[in-house]
Amino acid sequence: MAAGLPEPLLLSTVLHLDEVTIGGQSVDFKYVFFTWIGMLILAVTGLILKSRISMVPGRLQNFFEALVGALEDFIVSSMGEKGRRFVPLLAGIFIYILTMNYLGLIPGLDAPTANLNTTVSVALFVFVYYNYIGIRQWGARYIGHFTGPSKPLIPLMLPIEIISNLARPLSMSLRLFGNIFGEEMTLLIFFSFGASIYAGVFLGTVPLYFLFLLGKTLQAYILFILAMIYIQGAMEHAH
Repeated sequence: MAAGLPEPLLLSTVLHLDEVTIGGQSVDFKYVFFTWIGMLILAVTGLILKSRISMVPGRLQNFFEALVGALEDFIVSSMGEKGRRFVPLLAGIFIYILTMNYLGLIPGLDAPTANLNTTVSVALFVFVYYNYIGIRQWGARYIGHFTGPSKPLIPLMLPIEIISNLARPLSMSLRLFGNIFGEEMTLLIFFSFGASIYAGVFLGTVPLYFLFLLGKTLQAYILFILAMIYIQGAMEHAH
């Protein structure tokens, strides 16, 4: 008991330290905090990289040149030269999601993408952006992306395509959230079990890091691919 507080009140205070109230709603603040940590890591890395840019690149510059170059080659090979202008956006989404996923591998931290607030915000941004691109390029003709190839089928296809389009951010956010949250819980359970039994079981969880490293990379890549496909579809002529 501390500061004369009754034990139930003290326990309640401790249990809710990771929550803040915004607009009358409880928000899990720890994921916001971990997101800030991830953004700080990216900002510091960017500043260090900027200060060390050279004609004879170092390891950090080589790594990011290889990463962004590979992403650029993939985008251009998939979308053509018109896709080159989306490289900063798509590469940024991949690096951001990858960083947030990897935070969950650091002891004491959680992946912000294990919270729906993070995944939904990214998915909604992609949804708004690719529809904006489609409307800007095609104007009123963008509706053709939702009417199907046959005019008699428009009354049937229009609501189906609209619902399908609206479901995209839901599927993107839930896919990323479900996979990362599942990995985080699995890792937590294994470590808790190992720490409570003996060191051998604890050390046996180390190989899971390599499995989850692959899984977190794959999930960032999948979201990157989906964002690229949606943008590409919005830019193409409706058939």
